This record gives sequence, C-alpha cells and structure tokens, in this order.
Amino acid sequence: MKKFILVLALFLITACDRSVSIPVHEDDNPGVFDDKIILGSSLALEGHASFLGTQTLHGALAYIKYINEQGGIYGRNIEIIAYDDSYDPPKCLVNTQKLIIEDKVFALFCYVGTPTTVKIIPLVDDAKIPLLGMFTGADALRRPFKRYVINIRPSYYQETKEAVRHMIQDLGINKIAVFYQYDAFGFDGLTGTELALKEYDLEPVARGSYTRGSLDIQEGVEKIKYSGAQAVFMIGTSGPCIKFMNKLRKEGIHPVYYTVSFMGARDFSQLPENIKELVIMSQVVPPFSKNDDLSKSEAANYIKLLKRYYPDDTPDFVGLEGFFNARILVEGLKRSGKDLTRDKFLTAIESLNKFEIAPGITVSYGVNDHQGMEKVYFTRLHDRRFELIRNWAELKRMVN
Repeated sequence: MKKFILVLALFLITACDRSVSIPVHEDDNPGVFDDKIILGSSLALEGHASFLGTQTLHGALAYIKYINEQGGIYGRNIEIIAYDDSYDPPKCLVNTQKLIIEDKVFALFCYVGTPTTVKIIPLVDDAKIPLLGMFTGADALRRPFKRYVINIRPSYYQETKEAVRHMIQDLGINKIAVFYQYDAFGFDGLTGTELALKEYDLEPVARGSYTRGSLDIQEGVEKIKYSGAQAVFMIGTSGPCIKFMNKLRKEGIHPVYYTVSFMGARDFSQLPENIKELVIMSQVVPPFSKNDDLSKSEAANYIKLLKRYYPDDTPDFVGLEGFFNARILVEGLKRSGKDLTRDKFLTAIESLNKFEIAPGITVSYGVNDHQGMEKVYFTRLHDRRFELIRNWAELKRMVN
C-alpha cells in the first residue's frame, strides 16, 4: 500500500509538469551484493527515439558483458535494470522512482534525452545516488555543479559554440536561423547558439520550433523560410528535422544545415540520394568510417565487442558513446575497492586524471569538476554516411 501511495502521488505531481522532489529512504548500501552490482537505467527503448536508447544501451552492455566474462569487479558482475520511457519525462520520473525505491539500485546509468534526464535531478539529489553517462549535453546537468551527476560527453553549449565558430570563421556564414524542439532540449541548443553568436555581435536571423513528439513543422518553416538564413541550426530529433529540410527544399530554399550530436546519424538515410545541401553534424566521440583502418581507430574495441555480443547491430556514434560510458563506470568501480559504496565510487571517479578510455582520448575529473570529455568533432553527410570533416576550405568552396 505504501508503494502504491508513493506512485500515485508521483503521477499527480507529474501531471502538473513540475520538477519532483520526494523523500527517499534507502538501505545503507543499496545495489551492492557479494556477487553483483545492480545499476538502473531509464531510456527510450520504444517510440521515435528508440534507436538512441537501444544503441546507447547495447554499446554500454558490450563492454559490461566483456568485463563480466573476465570475472566482474572484485568478483561482482554488473547488472543493469533498464526501463523504457519512450523519451517521455513523466515515464522517466516513474521509472527512476521505481529503480531507486523498489529495485534499490546502486547508481543510475546511461539515461537518454534532456527533457527526461533533467526532470529526475531532484530525485538524484534526494536519494544521493550517482547518475553517470547521460546521452544529453544539457547545461542543467552541469551548472550549478551537482555532486551526484557525472557527465562524460561535452555539453550542447560546447557543440554549438564550435559550430558557430566554424560557420563564421571557416565558411563565411553569419546569417544563422535556429529550428528547435520546444522543450528543455531545444531551449538548451537555442541558448547555446545565441550565446555563441553573441560573441560575434550577432543573433539568430529567425527562430522556429515544433512540439516534441509531433511532426508539425509548418510554424518553423514559416518563420525561417523568408529570413535569408545561410545556415539553419536544427536542435531536435530526426523525424521533424528531416521533414523540415524536405519542406524547405520544396520551397526552393537550400541553406547549410547543422545539427547537434543527439540526432541519430543513421536516420538521415531517409533524405534523397541527390541532396545538394551541405549537412553538418557535430559528434562527441571520434568519427569512424568503413574506409578507415578500424583496427587502429578509437572505436576498435567497441566494434569488436559489439560484433561479439550484438552481431546484428551496426557500429555507430551512439553505441560508441555508450561504450565510453561503460569504460568510465568500470574504472570507477575498480578504483572504489572491494568495499564499494556510493561515496567511494564518486571519490574514485574524481580521482581520474587523463584516464585513457581509447587510444588518444582521455578524461579527467575533480572534486568540483564532473565534466569528462571536451573535444567536439564535425562530420558531413556524404553518400548517406557522416564522414569526418578534414578540410573546411573545401566545404567553403561548396557553400560559395
């Protein structure tokens, strides 16, 4: 009855679409047993964002299953309880409450999405539970500093700042519009773009939005199509953004397109083969291509282990990020020692200094610094694949 009342109360609160804070009474050392460590995850496993959730989880599990086969961490296997939230904030809240109160997990891991993850911050603070490796660059997870939140990927502010720099300095573009999802994710990308443009005494020439979960992009099209934008920054999911691009093309408008890393690169295969527009996507993990010598790439271990445990999956940026999340998780658990506690785990993460998660890629943390990776990579759509941009001067000739 007590659990039912808690769940009912949570549903009533979330119906008002407000941040939730509830008292959490936990065991002394939840989720830690002699033979296993239990983690919890809420992410999109169904619905329009399911590719992101599934690939993030598979990438992480590819490494975790390998570690478990080697005997685990001090004889403990790592287990993940994963619930689908379909990229829906209220579902994510309910899932997280269940993971903390009923499943009594040790830590939360590999959440996907800004509107979902931002909503659970009060629960994380109340439960004093580590939250590690989120597939979101939300500024709200970084500022102000949060003791229990451990970010691995760069922020959307970092991505958009670098994108604006390349547009202005390398491509000679200074008229930039923003098409964004009307929620915390879209606002974050919009704000990051505005802040980056402000450094050049500029602002977006137009702003257009759409509602999360819908394909109604007409309002965004109308606000942007007559703006004279040379480039459009798209802060959203693949379906609406691809529809938006197709609509502008039919209107005879052909700007440069840029999108942050959250959008699944694979979904752009829906675009026409003869697309003429330049499409750029930032990445927070090193790009790899079938034409590269993958045996020497930063993704080599990920590709090998993914093939072993998920042979039907195709390696991609999303899964590689999940793999890196698991690398940090495992190293933190190792450094925590045999007598694992949440506090020891956080201290262990904070001890990482230039820790190499792949050849040439290091992360560092500190007592007041829970931001891991900093580098942003840029790719362009070519032959239905996103390839690393090596020569911006060549792209400038395409734009001109």
